[in-house]
Amino acid sequence: MTHEEHHAAKTLGIGKAIAVLTSGGDAQGMNAAVRAVVRVGIYTGARVFFVHEGYQGLVDGGEHIREATWESVSMMLQLGGTVIGSARCKDFREREGRLRAAHNLVKLGITNLCVIGGDGSLTGADTFRSEWSDLLNDLQKDGKITAEEAKKSSFLNIVGLVGSIDNDFCGTDMTIGTDSALHRIVEIVDAITTTAQSHQRTFVLEVMGRHCGYLALVTSLSCGADWVFIPECPPDDDWEEHLCRRLTETRTRGSRLNIIIVAEGAIDKNGKPITSEDIKNLVVKRLGYDTRVTVLGHVQRGGTPSAFDRILGSRMGVEAVMALLEGTPDTPACVVSLSGNQAVRLPLMECVQVTKDVTKAMDEKRFDEAMKLRGRSFMNNWEVYKLLAHVRPPVSKGGLHTVAVMNVGAPAAGMNAAVRSTVRIGLIQGNRVLVVHDGFEGLAKGQIEEAGWSYVGGWTGQGGSKLGTKRTLPKKNLEQISANITKFNIQGLVIIGGFEAYTGGLELMEGRKQFDELCIPFVVIPATVSNNVPGSDFSIGADTALNTICTTCDRIKQSAAGTKRRVFIIETMGGYCGYLATMAGLAAGADAAYIFEEPFTIRDLQMNVEHLVQKMKTTVKRGLVLRNEKCNENYTTDFIFNLYSEEGKGIFDSRKNVLGHMQQGGSPTPFDRNFATKMGAKAMNWMSGKIKESYRNGRIFANTPDSGCVLGMRKRTLVFQPVTELKDQTDFEHRIPKEQWWLKLRPILKILAKYEIDLDTSDHAHLEHISRKRSGEAAV
Repeated sequence: MTHEEHHAAKTLGIGKAIAVLTSGGDAQGMNAAVRAVVRVGIYTGARVFFVHEGYQGLVDGGEHIREATWESVSMMLQLGGTVIGSARCKDFREREGRLRAAHNLVKLGITNLCVIGGDGSLTGADTFRSEWSDLLNDLQKDGKITAEEAKKSSFLNIVGLVGSIDNDFCGTDMTIGTDSALHRIVEIVDAITTTAQSHQRTFVLEVMGRHCGYLALVTSLSCGADWVFIPECPPDDDWEEHLCRRLTETRTRGSRLNIIIVAEGAIDKNGKPITSEDIKNLVVKRLGYDTRVTVLGHVQRGGTPSAFDRILGSRMGVEAVMALLEGTPDTPACVVSLSGNQAVRLPLMECVQVTKDVTKAMDEKRFDEAMKLRGRSFMNNWEVYKLLAHVRPPVSKGGLHTVAVMNVGAPAAGMNAAVRSTVRIGLIQGNRVLVVHDGFEGLAKGQIEEAGWSYVGGWTGQGGSKLGTKRTLPKKNLEQISANITKFNIQGLVIIGGFEAYTGGLELMEGRKQFDELCIPFVVIPATVSNNVPGSDFSIGADTALNTICTTCDRIKQSAAGTKRRVFIIETMGGYCGYLATMAGLAAGADAAYIFEEPFTIRDLQMNVEHLVQKMKTTVKRGLVLRNEKCNENYTTDFIFNLYSEEGKGIFDSRKNVLGHMQQGGSPTPFDRNFATKMGAKAMNWMSGKIKESYRNGRIFANTPDSGCVLGMRKRTLVFQPVTELKDQTDFEHRIPKEQWWLKLRPILKILAKYEIDLDTSDHAHLEHISRKRSGEAAV
């Protein structure tokens, strides 16, 4: 990338003005997006304006449209809802209202509009844009604006960000606010689960989502619900019998609790609503179970945004500013959205059209069509849910093949969810499933038992590793391991864990030369808070750790708001991998994040201190600095703390905090539960195919590189990659992949912290078309 291009980002906005507004229902994470739009806008040299109270503010003008400053978006990252207010606006629906809005914008010289809201808000923005030149003509005719002003504002650029907890917008895998809403719902389900353990109860939970079943569906996956009702896929006509039979079966298997999730828009095949009360009455009347209904309502919109939503909002905000400033009269209004792990730009009206098509398909009872239009991510969730919930576990003993499941490395939240789905999908396929305790050590010592359906009951929401996990590698025990593979007739191995799981896989491959018994298919599912497994953008457990760090940083920042001029230095885990420090820095609004992958010198530390000294002169009198545990062996957390304390004398106080092992604990987040469940299911499906492929003369013999894989998420897809092929991509000394996608987000962290650095705009999202996106496999 040339120096000119670098410089371009900083001057891209000179002479331009951007207005940002939030409209429609509020959603957690909107503030993160507003903050990013303001700060990146100012960074490019543009003027940025807040529009308060959504479109109403645009129509009313005056005090409602105010210029934003760097400091005016401070401390809003961790707030739920939208700080600049939102309103439903009748006036903007009328042309008269849009005329007034255009007048207000022209007078301020604003020709770029960033709208954060749901499909209604975005459609409104597009109408506004298409009428723009007519509106200007009218204003000029009425003498409200001069020819000069009209010329200056000849075209309006519009970029939309989708903020909605319902995740009902086609073209993006996740809308801003969806993940946070899932956090609220799952917290409540977890709380209900604990009280229900005391009594035998059936709980019917109604979740929001208007005509979209996403929240209900992912909640069911995240808590292992017995049944879910979603509008996209109404139950069969005899669902009442089926439901009662299911509940009775679960009870006879020893479960004290039934959970039924109902989307607020749930309907039957004829389009008649199915309400939570209907379901309760049915269960009470037919089964006589003690049944309670909980309607979650607006609590789902509340609370602080999750780490995922803050990062999503921030990434989308940056992309929105770039899309606006690069816009020409010929570029269509676009929506910045998320596909897998990539930001993409899609034409606004194409997305709105598909979103409308879903509603139309549902109205016309073409439910299969509606399901397809929702996209791959939704379909994947539904397929896994159906597999795990709607099948009677096979009763037959013996089983087709024998597959063993184990955990390796440090504990990570979500490991248990992965084990549960692996075991259950294995049983559904008719296999015998064994669980290994204490990793490779347990495999060598024979700490192995058979797992039935109920063995993993209720595991989804439990943190840590119930099977026990060790960092021991297999190499020195290959002989005992081989003996036990024969003794227990293990024909496939699912290894859920961190970097040791991956290196252990490599040692098993190496050991095949010596021991024929090791010639069985195995797959590694990445699970570690460090997120350092080669071959995957995400590991199970990292999202939970990130939220833990975030919550702590929020509390620390809050304590600093009371005592002015304080800088906190916080040490995060992750070994040599800077993922947690960087992402938590983005999510918590840190001033700096020191990591191993981006070497720093005493001059950088000096610059950061100087930066904080300047910051203390503003209205924002606190600082937050994150340091990854192994970022530098000499510049330790103590060293940095001492340096800051010395240099900050009389200007700011320093405090330090080492977060330690709490980052590995806690109940897994919805993201980790859902990701783990899907990874487990996918791994087991692969395993069954591989075992069939390697079956020769009554035994399994797998000796090809593709019979030992890591299942990872790469950009937009879940892929199986031979461990031996990933060797070249690994820095073994530091236990990290040589290339890591999230390093590209570091400049955003620095720009949002007001550093004068260059933003590399070469890795930009380009405008795509929605149909193309559909064909790729959506991951999470």
